[in-house]
Amino acid sequence: MTIEFCQSSIIYLFDYFVADFYFRSMRRKKKSYSALGSSAAVEDYLERILELINSKGYARVVDIAAALKISQASVTNMVQRLDAEGLLKYEKYRGLILTATGKSLAHKIAQRHKLLTDFLGLLGVDDRVIYHDVEGMEHHVSGPTLRAIEALTAQLRRRPALLAELQAAVA
Repeated sequence: MTIEFCQSSIIYLFDYFVADFYFRSMRRKKKSYSALGSSAAVEDYLERILELINSKGYARVVDIAAALKISQASVTNMVQRLDAEGLLKYEKYRGLILTATGKSLAHKIAQRHKLLTDFLGLLGVDDRVIYHDVEGMEHHVSGPTLRAIEALTAQLRRRPALLAELQAAVA
């Protein structure tokens, strides 16, 4: 495979990714649903809950509210909804735990976030821009697009010369 072919493939995949993201975000009306089928808000909660459990060993409403910078009342409402949906177990005035389903979904969300962060980092995008862009993209990226980004990321890691050329072209 020539470098020119790889570069044109990368550009094609990136163009596809941008168009797919734009199309999906424009089709959304009231509620934003992710490629995983859950709402963006649900995913944000699950992602933060998993981060808290991994870092502190537990997650409480007050911790989630602080992490998401929203009121405890809003967090309580969402936590009760997530409990009713079977994604976590919640007892008032106590902590909460993710169910097997909730943990599985949270891990998929975290993996997607990491993949997008790694991909943009490989391209040399500034960390602040990466954070902002990933928060905007992560809920709208389809499975096929994620697999394409994952394959592209793996190829770029295996081909440092191609990565350097791409970074130079992006800079």
